[in-house]
Amino acid sequence: MKILTSFFIAGSIALIALSVKSKPRPAVPVQSDHSPGFAVIELFTSEGCSSCPPADELLAKIQQENKNKPVYILAFHVDYWNRLGWTDIFSNPLYSKRQNDYAEQLNLHSIYTPQAIVNGQMEFVGSEERTLRTAITKQLQTSSSEQLRLKGITVHSKQVSLRYLTKDVQEKESLVVALVQKSAVSHVKRGENSGRTLSHVQIVRALETIALQSTNGNVVLNLPEGIELKNLEIIAFLQQRNSGKITAATKMELLSANPAQ
Repeated sequence: MKILTSFFIAGSIALIALSVKSKPRPAVPVQSDHSPGFAVIELFTSEGCSSCPPADELLAKIQQENKNKPVYILAFHVDYWNRLGWTDIFSNPLYSKRQNDYAEQLNLHSIYTPQAIVNGQMEFVGSEERTLRTAITKQLQTSSSEQLRLKGITVHSKQVSLRYLTKDVQEKESLVVALVQKSAVSHVKRGENSGRTLSHVQIVRALETIALQSTNGNVVLNLPEGIELKNLEIIAFLQQRNSGKITAATKMELLSANPAQ
């Protein structure tokens, strides 16, 4: 486990602040095992972290075992370990900021990789298999009254657009929509994992967070270059801004999209 102290949290936030600012056919539904709940697993990881490959491997195993269950996996590659000699091509300062936000919401004194967070409420070292499995089982057995649906997905040359629908709008609630690359392989040439070939799953390639004002609306995400649609999917969830709790989730395959005319 690689820890970034609270000093670097502040520095990371500062750096991030400087760097930022035809008729569609129905989507392919996610098959369910009729579990009353769901589990959104967020893994904060990095190719520059020698402790991360076991967590990435565990994520792949969990993904394979839960294909037909409402288990939604997102791997956020953070950028703060890029300074150690290897730049993770999947890293994004927005994902580091998201991890920092969780640190504040969960009252953590530092951030680290690999870190797993389940439904925005439970965090632990991402390679702890028993803890992860227990968390998934618990969340699948916990029902939620919130609802979220996606439809009307359309692929343009460099963008994908879709429509979301919710049952109602809760106070201080956001819609988080992620474009996810299902798999990738990297050959690391420098840094702590120098000489290793790393396999990744469920890599977040684009992220949009919308403060909900109505029960429906549109979202547009930029498509990464050189990735086939069959290797991409959309994962979306509702999240309370103050606590970080995730109250509903769903996903959609991009193969269900209709090309724009």
